[in-house]
Order: sequence, then structure tokens, then C-alpha cells
Amino acid sequence: MTTATGPRFDGRLLTSGDPGYDAARTVWNAMIDRHPRMIVQAASVTDVVTAVRLARELDLEIGVRCGGHNVAGLAVPADGLMIDLTPLNGVRVDPIRRRARVQGGALLGALDRASQPYGLATTAGNVSHTGVGGLTLGGGMGWLARQHGLACDNVVSYRVVTADGKVVTASRTEHPDLYWGLRGGGGNFGIVTDFDFQLHHTGTQTLVAEFDFRAEDAVPVLEGWRDLNAVAPRQATFTADVYSTASGPLATVGFVWVGDPAQGHQLLPAMRALGRPVAERVTTPSYLELQQRDDTAGGHAYRRYSSAHYLRQFPTAAIEAFLLRGATDLHAGTELPGVGLQAYGGAIADIADADTAFGHRGTTFEFGAGSRWTEPSEDDSRTAAARSAAAALDPYADGVYVNSLAADEGQRGVRRAYPDAKLARLTALKTVWDPQNVFHLNHNIRPSHA
Repeated sequence: MTTATGPRFDGRLLTSGDPGYDAARTVWNAMIDRHPRMIVQAASVTDVVTAVRLARELDLEIGVRCGGHNVAGLAVPADGLMIDLTPLNGVRVDPIRRRARVQGGALLGALDRASQPYGLATTAGNVSHTGVGGLTLGGGMGWLARQHGLACDNVVSYRVVTADGKVVTASRTEHPDLYWGLRGGGGNFGIVTDFDFQLHHTGTQTLVAEFDFRAEDAVPVLEGWRDLNAVAPRQATFTADVYSTASGPLATVGFVWVGDPAQGHQLLPAMRALGRPVAERVTTPSYLELQQRDDTAGGHAYRRYSSAHYLRQFPTAAIEAFLLRGATDLHAGTELPGVGLQAYGGAIADIADADTAFGHRGTTFEFGAGSRWTEPSEDDSRTAAARSAAAALDPYADGVYVNSLAADEGQRGVRRAYPDAKLARLTALKTVWDPQNVFHLNHNIRPSHA
């Protein structure tokens, strides 16, 4: 496409009023209602290069959209240039080499659908309509992480458009410093147009076990669940949630097992010994079904806010705070946020912390508090409730997943995500690859002179 005054694109250049403009600027969080001056729907790597150069010529902020799942809406720059990668959504699987070549705008579901016919998969989040790019660049937690590492641990190479419009490959042998930074450093160092993933023989079967308890009965249950997690096989990822229902708050504990369900069933007696649940669910979805079970219908219509922590320990006092969700009474109200835990460990912790930009590999659980609603009048109260629920776990926190940082955490959040030594190395890397901080609409690592 050629504009009257601008460069040629293989894809589309959209401005306000064009068909498709509003759909392209709409992301997963309905609180985000910003209007880019331009949206480039990139259909080639050349389009990405041209868009970066155009933005720099016009002094426009650059936002990069993959799946649009970032709750902060960082992909959507007000009066800036959005580079929309969604047309670059191809996935090519080589089942012999167990590799997947994934374009930067692909969703996780596309990767799963392409690899599962061969019984293959790689760590790919928990929601199928998440973008591969955003998830992976921040680390990439998922149901396979305890067996095979994070998504970023399974990237063999990246093709990257840099801040000066060059195209480079980053791997263990080519630009290894950039390769290190892309494995958990977010979108700070360039726009990744292609990922080369290592796949694993995982089969197609899973097991999901969930046990519901009244919140007032759940402290000893969660203590036992925590202790079981410490000795659980790597095929199991333990989960826990607290949420409001019409009959009162419930705590759900359980696990997700990827592999032969018969082996996963061996964990059930220990789970059932934790207490007498009010409900029990044991299902055996296919891996593809598992990857879609947390998908949100009508997700773009919801307003959202979340806050998170990493926890190395989960003592009884933390369990009590988890159940209270920032309130002083378990039955404080139905507008309290949902809170959840997902277990780390296993292959995540096998990799030395210094080997990747991703930090906090010694994490035991990731904690999250999140609310979703539809009425703008509830923005302040819902946001405050989620912050309060997370603040209650502050005394037990040790860092945070960069992909879970809240929109309003700024540099404080970046310092929580990366320990001092790692942040210093990331800052040096940023100074080399993006000294003008062109890519700053992210959880930003500033160059040393900024």
C-alpha cells in the first residue's frame, strides 16, 4: 500500500476513520481507549522496518501489538504509531527436528494447533488468545513450564527489528548478548518478527483436578496443598484460587497434569485427604482443550486491573492474607477481586538465574489479584480492591513476573521484576541496542544516560 505522502507497505496503514481502525486499537482491557495517529498492520518484516523508520522520522511513540493482552494497553500509543503484528501470524512446524517457526503476531492457540497433531508442544501460557510475542519476551509461564522451562527457555533464535531499523538474528551464537536480554527482558530491545521454538513430545492428554472448600475451612487445606506441592512430580502444576460466590467465598485447590492421566490420578488420594470439599471436579481434557479452558468470552468488553507478586515462601500468615483478599472479613463483599496461585519450580529453577534476563527462578508460587467489570463508575473501587489484595501479600513477596506488572507501577515495578545486578546488565544492553529509548512503551528499562 502506498499513501499520498508516505512510504509503501505490503500491509495496511490505518488512520482515524478508516475501516478497521477502531478494531485494531481495541485491546483486551476496555479501560484502554487511546487513539494512535497511525496503525501499520504489518504484512512483512519490511513493513516493520519501514514503520520503525517512519515513526522515528515523525518523532512518534511506537507501540507494538501482538495479542493485545497487556492489561496496561502499552501497545496503543496516544497520537503515536502502533505497529500491529497480527497479520504476521504464521506457524510452521518441523516434526522431525521438533521445531516451530512462529511469526511475531501469532497467538498461542495457533502454535498449539500446529504442533499438537504430532503430539508436540512447548510452553505457551494458559490462555489461547494471548500473543506469542508478548508472553515469550517477558518469560512465558504455562502448564509445561515445570517440565520444559518457560517459553523463553525454549526459544532457539529470534529475528529482530532493532531501533535503527536493522534486522538481526539473536541466538546463542549470533548476538548472544541480545539473545540473553530477549529471554525475559520484554520488548525493550527490538521488535521480534520470528521465534524459533524447541518443541517437546508431550502427547495430547491432560488431567485437571479441582476441590472447592468454604473459605473459612481453607487454612489447613492450603497448608496441606502447599506441602504437597513441594514434592509434586514435574508433570503437575499446583493451583489455588479464592473467589466470591452467591453463597460465600470459596477456595479452590488442585493441579493441572500434562501427560498420562492415569499417572496424574495417583495424586488424587493425597488431595482428597486435605479435607472434605463442598465440590470436586476431575476432568481429562485434551491439551488443546486445556489451553482454551481459561479463555474469556467477550474479553475485550471487560475493564481490568491486576496486581501480582512472586512468593518464595507461603507461611500460614500468608495463607490467611490470601483468603482475606485485602479485607478484614472473609465475607466482606462480592466485589473483592479473585486471587490465585500457580506453582513454579521444576525445570524453571534448573536454569541458572544469571543465564537469562528472566529473574526470580527460585519462586515457589506466582500470586495474582485481578478484577474485571463493565461499568466505568466502578473503576476506582475495583482497582483499589485489587491493589489492597496484593498489598496484603507484600510482606511475603520476593519480586514479580514482568508480564504481570500493573499499569501504574512504573520504575518501581521494573525494579521488582529484576534484581539489581540483572537490571544493571539489562541497562547496559539497552544502552547498546536502543540508546534513544525508542522502544519505551513497555515495562521500560532505560538506557544508562536516560
